[in-house]
Amino acid sequence: MQKDFNNLITTFKNSIKTWDYFVNWKKVFGNSSNLEITLNKLNYLLGKENLKDEFKKLYSSNPDIVKALPVLLAVRENKLEVFDKVTKNSEFFDFSGTEKDSEKYYEFLEKSGLARLFQKDGVKNLVDYVMGIEVGLDSNGRKNRGGSLMEEIVESFISELCNKNGFEYLSQARATAIKSKWGVDVKVDKSERSFDFAVFNPKNKKVKLFEVNFYNGGGSKLKAVCGEFKSLHTELKEQNIDFIWITDGLGWFTTKRPLEETYNHNEYVFNLNMLEAGILDKLVW
Repeated sequence: MQKDFNNLITTFKNSIKTWDYFVNWKKVFGNSSNLEITLNKLNYLLGKENLKDEFKKLYSSNPDIVKALPVLLAVRENKLEVFDKVTKNSEFFDFSGTEKDSEKYYEFLEKSGLARLFQKDGVKNLVDYVMGIEVGLDSNGRKNRGGSLMEEIVESFISELCNKNGFEYLSQARATAIKSKWGVDVKVDKSERSFDFAVFNPKNKKVKLFEVNFYNGGGSKLKAVCGEFKSLHTELKEQNIDFIWITDGLGWFTTKRPLEETYNHNEYVFNLNMLEAGILDKLVW
């Protein structure tokens, strides 16, 4: 298979965002619906002139309304410790609904600024407001989703390959799992090493091992990965096992030299563009 490092780096992708990267809508709607009844109770307070009296009246018959207060501040915890810069003391608030102190909860409403939310020029519907908060909170999970996106994308290619050829595969495959499922011994430097994917050809009893990553930004980690995967390739080749590294992302432009060294040393270093062009079908399986 002809190698072309320039083709590798010039076809790196700027982004691998998929449609479900932006917002986990199932989670957003689920979290919002869990609080919908409580939020509709709190809607009663919107625009009320004497918020404190109305809050105490509502709380006396519906103490569960306090469960929603942290969420209105985009906070998940139901117990909060807040340091007061004026009194130089910490105050503790329990929103589980077990405390019977409307004064304390109203104090939280005032000091946190939430009371402003209930004024006439505040929000019109707390259910809609919390829906927006949930979308914002969910966006914090994009980093974790981004980390798994590359694996999900590559798995779609591997799954298709296996379906076409009668191969089998494991994700997050440890040596013990590979031995248990296919009877193939894989000796690695780390006893608990987990390969992103292992693909098994039942006809010749051969296994190919895959590592997958995507880097938006640079850093010393990329150079370390190159060194690690050079050693891993050598280690597996001595066992007659193919090691395939699939990587992508513009972060590699900050660490081109180590990547080129690994590309020239290892037999198989691919990017997503190569997968899209059918490079996996061209391997000797």
